[in-house]
Amino acid sequence: MKTRDKIVHASLELFNEHGERSITTNHIASHLGISPGNLYYHFRNKEDIIRSIFTLYEEHLESGFQPYEGKRVDIDLLIGYFDSLFYTMWQFRFMYTNLVIILNRDEQLNSHYKQIHEHVLQRACDILRQLKQDGILVLDDSEIVPLADTIRMIACFWISHCLTHSKTAQITKNTLYQGVLRMLMIFKAYASDAAKPTFTRIEQHYQDLAQSEQQTSQ
Repeated sequence: MKTRDKIVHASLELFNEHGERSITTNHIASHLGISPGNLYYHFRNKEDIIRSIFTLYEEHLESGFQPYEGKRVDIDLLIGYFDSLFYTMWQFRFMYTNLVIILNRDEQLNSHYKQIHEHVLQRACDILRQLKQDGILVLDDSEIVPLADTIRMIACFWISHCLTHSKTAQITKNTLYQGVLRMLMIFKAYASDAAKPTFTRIEQHYQDLAQSEQQTSQ
């Protein structure tokens, strides 16, 4: 792995573990065993590193939320989408913890983030339209965009909600599985009679994962 890529991935790891605001470029350089000058050869400052992390974020969203045209709708396909939601929240949890602060201090990143999520919303709507067409979901066309936006809202602000409205002091995988389960509650409300058992099985799948994660952390 090239030094630039090592810096990006190490920064992501440190930001997730300790919080972005408490990590400096010196911490990152020390963690990698390189000089600050070597780090500054690749990145001008911490904001520059964060922009590169957002590039990873964008790449994941691009690959994880593609319409499934031509594929058979089954439980594995649906779990794949929910797993992508979980992975995004977990892998970039530092970002979701302080999203408003991070975006407000970097106008360029703020603009790019909005562009990213405009594309995500369009792809999510395409997926929902396909699920409706295939008889998985029952909803009006006018409900597709609000539903997609609601799911996006939960994904983007679930971590902030947990940190401000519960006793949660640290974000764990169990915390995020609970977020996925909330999204599944919404999907179940729109599921067709034929698809309801499938969503119930998916719900049980994530309940089992959440329980296993909780037991492991005790």
